Amino acid sequence: MTDPQNIRWIKPANGPVQAVVPVPGSKSITNRLLLLAALARGTSHISGILHSDDTDVFAQALVGLGFRLTFNEDGRECVIEGSAGKIPVKNARVWCGSAGTAARFLAAAVSAGRGRYVLDATPQMRRRPMTPLVDALTVQGSNIRLPPEVDALMYIETQGLTGGLLTLGGTQVSSQYLSALLMAAPMAKTPLEIRTAVPVSRPYVDMTCGLMAQFGVQVDQQDYERFRISAPSCYRGGDHVIEPDASTASYFFAAAAVTGGTVTVDNLSRSRSVQGDVEFLDILEKMGCFVVSDNKTVTVTGPPHLNGVTVDMSQISDTVMTLACIAPYADSPTTIESIGHIRVKESDRISALAHGLSRMGVSFDETETSLTVYPSSPKGGVIDSHEDHRIAMAFSIMGLVTEGVGIEGADCVVKTCPNFFDLLDLLY
Repeated sequence: MTDPQNIRWIKPANGPVQAVVPVPGSKSITNRLLLLAALARGTSHISGILHSDDTDVFAQALVGLGFRLTFNEDGRECVIEGSAGKIPVKNARVWCGSAGTAARFLAAAVSAGRGRYVLDATPQMRRRPMTPLVDALTVQGSNIRLPPEVDALMYIETQGLTGGLLTLGGTQVSSQYLSALLMAAPMAKTPLEIRTAVPVSRPYVDMTCGLMAQFGVQVDQQDYERFRISAPSCYRGGDHVIEPDASTASYFFAAAAVTGGTVTVDNLSRSRSVQGDVEFLDILEKMGCFVVSDNKTVTVTGPPHLNGVTVDMSQISDTVMTLACIAPYADSPTTIESIGHIRVKESDRISALAHGLSRMGVSFDETETSLTVYPSSPKGGVIDSHEDHRIAMAFSIMGLVTEGVGIEGADCVVKTCPNFFDLLDLLY
């Protein structure tokens, strides 16, 4: 039964939006940099940190493992004293919340240490796949116990990663498995070579390798099928600035697209960003939007009429929800292909999109790996967020142009953008 007190109603924009939106830092970069800096030799200073549930959980978990992190008052800058490739505490229980990056990255990192570790998480995170990573860490010498044997996400007893040749399967579910192993690899006893295939979310693997290089560790990569890392080796600390989150920016660019308005995001560069989700701008251009970008800003202006598109979004799947929620306002169908892997994210995102679009009277076709959305005249309705931040934020954009849209469980946006609705208010 719907709880009226748990619904956030979205106010229609009643015309083209005009705004400069200060999108907060990238979650994906934040959590990678926090881990790399913690494992580095020397001190690192990181600025532009995202302050959200996922990043706070990650930072607190690092502290629980004995790493020394000192944040400024607003939590957006941090000085990290690196441990030179060691896990300081040899016996710890850490909380990963609902953060896939925390659960997966830390499972690999502590497996490269010496000791006994318990990782726990929310029921939502416990439902998400972990088996390919657990299998790989087991081959590398870790003893890992999973529910129902333990009352936690996992129990890890380890004497370090052995290195050598490792075949990683199952990456069609999450590139985070590979990123986790790559970042932990320099701590292995011998050089580690990972053989795999990464059909989806390759930009996140590129991000991981690029950030590792900034900390002084090169990944020898061949066609997303072979990755070799020298070990034992050590990251070098340094200063790093985190750019705005391109996934979060997509909602505000979509607001410009669907209202025929103009939205600018500062400190984000289309050409220099390390985030794959800036490629969402390519899709907006195909739909008729006008995009201008230099080294410091991206500005999107919406067209009088949006065009439908057919796109493979296997590499930028975090923006699938954004596209699906502006597609009903296009003048031709939009088909989003190769997205079967998003069924095992924070929610079954294809099913959640279908449920929400149905509530708003939008015509669509759903398959196991794709979604086609037809031009429609959406009506208002209460949308179940499914406790998924991206579902909540994407359907909020529909509320800018369709009256009577309410998001049930909208508080889930704290996972990656706690001030999302404050930022949305800037559009008015």
